[in-house]
Order: sequence, then structure tokens, then C-alpha cells
Amino acid sequence: MIVVGVSGSPRQQATEHVLTEALKILEKQGFQTRLWTVRGKDVAYCTHCDYCLVNKQCVLQDDVQELYVLLTEAKGIILATPVYNGGISAQLKAVMDRCRAAVATDKNALKGKIGMGIAVGGDRAGGQELALMQIHTFYILNGIIPVSGGYFGANVGATFWSRDTLDQVKQDEEGYRSLKKTVKHFAQYLNDYAEKGRSQK
Repeated sequence: MIVVGVSGSPRQQATEHVLTEALKILEKQGFQTRLWTVRGKDVAYCTHCDYCLVNKQCVLQDDVQELYVLLTEAKGIILATPVYNGGISAQLKAVMDRCRAAVATDKNALKGKIGMGIAVGGDRAGGQELALMQIHTFYILNGIIPVSGGYFGANVGATFWSRDTLDQVKQDEEGYRSLKKTVKHFAQYLNDYAEKGRSQK
């Protein structure tokens, strides 16, 4: 099974680092992983022009086109974001909005996939859970099954305190605990998905 991790940070810092750590855990469990980052990519904003509804493709031909392919192939999706003003980054929001074209092309393009979120804030309580709820809302609207890490520390998903540095996020033991709990649940759902698929054959 393929898991696609999407980093919503324009910098190669804490968010991309912890997402890579999550993908490494999954690789050790036998999952194939793909990392796609907004960093250095041409990601235009959706203008809700409805071109995709009529033509079954996005009018904007940029780097998001390669992400459409990855998301379609994936069984699991991880969206990771730095916290900007108490929510997700503008870059990740643009990616979410642009997924309208993928669903316009095929209404079931994302349906039934498993999704988890990672949020990295400069403060311990800087809006991480609000950012995760934005990610979960995107999942729900597109038929993706959102997974958290469960109670006691990862109620909505994986949250990190970076103190705005890569070195500090590496030392955030509580953040890594929430990541491991969330990845564990995420992997369980993916394996259940696979088992269900085998039983229906």
C-alpha cells in the first residue's frame, strides 16, 4: 500500500522533518511511501472558476498535477502543516482547494482513503489542534477517513512544539509520542482496509 505524505511548509525545517519521520515508521512496517512538499513548487491558488466541473481537469497546469496522481494511487494520506496564525499554512490550504479538480474529475478519487494530520507550532498551544481540525474537515468533505492518535496525548492527531527551530522539534518528546500513537492508529486502519479488500475478492 502507498502512503503519500504532503508537507505544507515552504521551508525545509520542522514540519518536513517530522513528516519524514512518520513515513520512516511506516516504511519499517512495509508500506510504500511518497513525500511531496510545497517547498519549491509552483502551487497556484484555486479561484473557484468551475473549469474543472466542465472539463474534468484543473485549468491551472502547475506542480499540483503531479500530486493528483500520487493522491489517486495512495491508500493513505498524511497532511502535515506548520501553524500559521492558529491554522494551516496558506500553501497547504491552496493544495486542499485545488483537490476540487481531482474530485471533479472522479467523484470517488479520494473516497475511502485513510488520512491523518500533523501540526507543528512555534508555541506548545499555538493552534495545532485547530490546524488539525482543518485537515480533518478536508478529509471528511472528500470522503477520506480521518484517524487520530486516540485519547491521552494525541486526541486529534500528532502535534509538535518547535519553538521555531528544527533542533527544538527534534527534542520534543511529547510530540514524538503523539506522532507514534497517531501513526500506529493510521497503520491499523490501513491494514484493516487491506484485509477488507482481500476478504471481498
